[in-house]
Formats: sequence, C-alpha cells, structure tokens
Amino acid sequence: MKNIKQNISILSITLGSGGAEKVISLLLKKLVIDYNVTLVLFYNTIHFPIPEGVNVVILSKKGANRSFFSKFIDSLRFIIKYHRFVKTNCINISISFLAFPNLINGIISSLNKSVKTIISERGFPSDNVTSKLSLFVSKIFYPIFYNRCDKLFSNSVHINKDLKDNFGVKIPMEVIYNPIEIPRLVIDSKKLNTSIDTLKVITAGSLIKRKNQIMTILAIMVSKLKYEFSILGAGDLQDYLKDEIDKNQLSDSVFLKGKVKKVNEHLVNSQCFVLSSFTEGFPNALIEAMAIGLPSISTNCLSGPLELLNENNDVNIKDGEFFIAKYGLLVNNDDHIGLSKALDYFHNNPEEREKFSKLSLQRSKEYQLESIYKKFDYFIQN
Repeated sequence: MKNIKQNISILSITLGSGGAEKVISLLLKKLVIDYNVTLVLFYNTIHFPIPEGVNVVILSKKGANRSFFSKFIDSLRFIIKYHRFVKTNCINISISFLAFPNLINGIISSLNKSVKTIISERGFPSDNVTSKLSLFVSKIFYPIFYNRCDKLFSNSVHINKDLKDNFGVKIPMEVIYNPIEIPRLVIDSKKLNTSIDTLKVITAGSLIKRKNQIMTILAIMVSKLKYEFSILGAGDLQDYLKDEIDKNQLSDSVFLKGKVKKVNEHLVNSQCFVLSSFTEGFPNALIEAMAIGLPSISTNCLSGPLELLNENNDVNIKDGEFFIAKYGLLVNNDDHIGLSKALDYFHNNPEEREKFSKLSLQRSKEYQLESIYKKFDYFIQN
C-alpha cells in the first residue's frame, strides 16, 4: 500500500478509437486508485471513457487532422508545453504511448532528470511506418530519444526484438500484454456444436490495407460452402471493398457493417472470428473475440497472433494450408486459399468450433485487467 500517492502522467496523441487508446482507458481505471493521474493529450479527441478522478490536460484545441507543416509546428509547442507541465506539476513518472509521444518523453528525460520516463511501443516498428522515408527517420531518432528513457514496454516479444535488433534500442524492455475486461455476455460453447448450413463469420478493424479484409472475402469466394461474413469498421478502403463484393457477386454473403457502438453484441451472435492483418502490434480485436468465446482464425503475422494462439511456439505453415494451433487456427499472410480451408474446417467440424470456443474463453482469462495491471504496476515501480 502506498502512503503518499505519486504523480503520474500518461501522454498520448488522442484518446481516439485505436488499440493503444483503449489500453490507456482501461489502465486508467486502476491507476487512478494508486496514483494522482493526469492524462495529457495532444488533441481533444476522446472516444473511450475517462475514469472519475483523472485530471485531463489538452495541449491543443485544434483537431488531430492537420497538415504536415501544422503538425510540425504543433510538435514544437507540445515539447515546450509538456516540459512545463511535468516541471510545474512535480510529475514523478511520465508514461507515453506511441512513437511521437515516446520521442517527446525522451526529450523530457534529458531536460528533467528527476522524472522517471517510461515509453510504450504498440506496433511492430519495421512494418508500422507509412513510407521508406519514415522508416529511415525512425531509425535515426529512435536510438537517440528512446535510449534516453528509463525503460520501455510493448505488447509483444517480437516488437521488443525488432526494437533491439533493427533500431538500436538498449534500455530495459518488458512485455506487458493488452488488458481486457471480461464481457458480460459470452457464447455458450455447446451451442456451436450443431450442424449448420451457413457459418456466421465476423471481423473487426479499420478498413485499411494493413487489415487486409479482402483476403477473407476472396477466401469465401473460392469456398463451396455458405458463409455470412460481417465486417465491422470504417476506413479508406470501404468503397474498394464494396466494389469487390459486388464484382464477385457476394452481396448476399459479405456485409460491411461500418462503425458499430456495441461490438460485443455482433460478436456474440457469430460463430467464428477472422483476423486477416498483414501486421499487428497486439490484436485487441482477436483477444476480445476470444473473450466472447469465438473460435478464431488469424494470419501468422507479426506480432501477437502466434503469442495468443500458440504461446509463441513457432509454426511452419505450407502455402495454401492452415495450422491447428493450441488456441485457434493460423494461416500465412495474404493466403486466401489457406484461409478458405481453415474456414471450411470450422464449417464442417462443429465439435471443433465447440472445442476452440472453450479454449478461447480459457485463454482470454490470462489477459484480464486485474492481472495485467498488477504486472504493469510492478513494472513502473521497479
């Protein structure tokens, strides 16, 4: 028990609808009990709830959708404002999420030696950039500013390895997986063990190239079995996906649901979850689907799925095939033939749907907020 609460700040670009922002929102629920907590955001975009008792500081009244030049000017202001904030409010621990806030935390560490700076990388660095130029810039600035911080945590062993091997990050690193709250409604696994004519498949995520939803659409197209595939999310590729659905005459099988507020209600009414991403940091959508009790299929992308579905034990998957892992099925990146066979496997084997539903529920319990927070609190204090 802490007699005097330390002052802790959480630095993020926004509290929008992304995976890192959801993790922040969940951790705040526990942090506010043990610390004097301030959430510092660059921009006033708030999607997830902020617990009562958390102080909120917004560094800019502007929206996050700014030109490159405007964002550059903003960044200089943010460094000055955040430095003043940390000093004025006697912050003991400054924790940042995502690349640019992490770089600012590195600067803060140089300017204020009394504050403990902890940074968090949330995506696989070598694949989490928009261009070769941004990768080049990252390889210059990560070693300079990340290494000035006290320690780093990510949500995958593969992220930490990439930071060490390819970005020269040498500070102590730890893996702390994303927390989840166990949902109120879960699937009755036994009800999945029935023969069906149409398998209800679902995925959730932004409609962007990295999520590769077209892979699942193509997998359903080549299968001879019937599917009802719901895609939750919105994004730049919405029109492209709609055109592909229409072109391949799949409008009766594939449904673009857009952004939905009650994702769990859609998940609990499905029979299989698919993650088709080229790359991930740690796939919140996958672990949340497993917490509902959905049998799951995922690409063996870096990073996260192998850790979630096979306890990070390496697998060798032949092209056009799938692998039966400990907690779900794995397929190669962008291999719609292998995915089609994996979908058909769950379609044709109701007993396997029941088995992997139970395993999903079992696996997800290891990621409950209470358990993850204990590891997180120990990490920042030691």
